[in-house]
Amino acid sequence: MKLEARGVSVAYGGKTALDDVTFSLASGELVAIVGPNGSGKTTLLRALLGLVAADSGDAALDGRPVGAWSRRALAESIAALPQREEPAFPLTVHEAMLMGRWSRLGPIASVAESDELAIASALARCDMTGFEQRGIETLSGGEWQRVRLARALASMPRLLLLDEPTAALDIGHEMELFELLRELVADGLGVVVITHQLNLAARYADRMVLLDGGRVMAQGTPEEVLRADVVSKVFAWPVAVTSWKGGAPQIVPLRRNEQ
Repeated sequence: MKLEARGVSVAYGGKTALDDVTFSLASGELVAIVGPNGSGKTTLLRALLGLVAADSGDAALDGRPVGAWSRRALAESIAALPQREEPAFPLTVHEAMLMGRWSRLGPIASVAESDELAIASALARCDMTGFEQRGIETLSGGEWQRVRLARALASMPRLLLLDEPTAALDIGHEMELFELLRELVADGLGVVVITHQLNLAARYADRMVLLDGGRVMAQGTPEEVLRADVVSKVFAWPVAVTSWKGGAPQIVPLRRNEQ
């Protein structure tokens, strides 16, 4: 399965959010979208999901414009984790997880054993087994984030789009999440992750897309994207680039007197 942005441009109130962005995600790869605040990362994700109209270009799933797919058909193939979410009413974790099965259940179907198995498996992968009857209002920010990821996985998608999934996670769960993403990719899932964690993205992603001002400033392997001159310019701060085991580039922000 392949998801693409094909020359997508989006403007809000006359201000450019995306400018001729071309990008693709295929099953079995992990792509990290990075860039400074306000660079267009979330808008790109929303355009890929058909949640924002493009002024030019389009998004396509398996060559067919996303807008031509029904929302349910899209939900059967793509799961998304938005950056922010405020529940409208109290729910238990189990009830929240059932919402991740709606595309499989439909509006009136009864919950089947297969649904419960999918929920249990997803909670286990996100280290949330035993939380099923907890009210989501009692969860910490990190616990709620892991439940939201589990809910996305419970839909058994073929593509997974994540917007800042490590927000509110401690270092252990942050690392576990990236390890889980690599396991999912090895199983054939296609994953896009928006992240500010450049160094983790460099170690885990197959490809990176660097955005600034709605434009693609660099795209390719982590080694091709995370160059000191490019990163320093985009983030308006001097950096050095070193490498970790296996050659993954690692960004070191410099102090002013180290330039």
